[in-house]
Amino acid sequence: MRVLLTACVTTALVVSGPLAATAAGRAAQSPVGGAQLTTGPTVVAQGATPPAVHASAFLIADLDTGAVLAAKAPHARLRPASTLKTLTALVLLPRLNKTDQVVGTDQDAGIEGSKVGVYPGCKYTVDLLFQGMFLASGNDAVHALATHDQGGVPATIDRMNKLANQIGALDTHVTDPTGLDADGQLSSAYDLALFARAGLEREDFARYASTKYTNFPLVKKPGTYQVANQNHLLFTYDGALGVKTGYTTLARNTFIGAAQRGGHRIVVTMMNSPHGITEEASNLLDWAFQNYTALTPVGTLIKPITTESKAGGGPNVSKKSSTRTPLPKRSRTVLEHGQAVQSLAFRVPVWFYAAPPVLLLPLFLRRPRALKTQARRLKARRH
Repeated sequence: MRVLLTACVTTALVVSGPLAATAAGRAAQSPVGGAQLTTGPTVVAQGATPPAVHASAFLIADLDTGAVLAAKAPHARLRPASTLKTLTALVLLPRLNKTDQVVGTDQDAGIEGSKVGVYPGCKYTVDLLFQGMFLASGNDAVHALATHDQGGVPATIDRMNKLANQIGALDTHVTDPTGLDADGQLSSAYDLALFARAGLEREDFARYASTKYTNFPLVKKPGTYQVANQNHLLFTYDGALGVKTGYTTLARNTFIGAAQRGGHRIVVTMMNSPHGITEEASNLLDWAFQNYTALTPVGTLIKPITTESKAGGGPNVSKKSSTRTPLPKRSRTVLEHGQAVQSLAFRVPVWFYAAPPVLLLPLFLRRPRALKTQARRLKARRH
């Protein structure tokens, strides 16, 4: 009996040991991208001091190596404004045919915020709508594209959240694909850099991000009107690659900019800046290029777990649909290789493993009493 109880207790302790160790390991886990990439307001850099900026958070990184060269509150969760459209593009670009014709609707034209000029009843190619989304930050173009995809806007939001999780952008939560100040809509300077890096690996994303001008059709008469890219870095900075600007009342100025010089491609992301964002982004890029050889990385942009094409559901699956499926609950857990079993065990409470021995204990305690009672009955019958 004692041997059995000892075995049960030992089993419970053996099981609970790894669970406690797992919990301690998770508590001590570093922020995504490195221990120095925190939410704190202190500027982190090694080798040279970056110029001061007004942004509450920023990050500078090498797009090719992923080395983070400097950062300030890179994981602070802030409102992204229209820089979130980079994630929208990562989801929609692999899924939509560029030559598809999309007819504008009242819902497209009536959307809040910046617009490129999508009118009800007018036809636009998917390619032109992407241009309107990147250059003019057109929320109407975003709505038209998302509605054109299978499942509409709700499905696009769900895919954006899933893709953000898959590429390690764990600070990001999407509730509106346009980037407007919706409740719970958040991202970080680190995550914006992940979106830019993934996007610039795509030829179509890079082309839209660097396009300076396009033309949209007039409605009431023949002809077109010119649309200029809102990212002034393209017009003022040598080697600029784009990528995306943003502004709302609550988010203030947000920015993703990239440039190529001397064989290096550098990205800078900035959030919650009151003014002068193009000039300050230029200063940060200049600093990175000028001091590149003297800088020691303070972190890294992690590589995505899966490609965006798989996360997006594959190319060319666009279908006009009004189906609005409920959004599933999101999981922000990203498992490294070999962690799946351990993480599953971590979710099961320790008492679960101790419960079977405890429940069986009364049975073993009652068994000797039953044997004694049986012995008395046999003895009484003999007499």
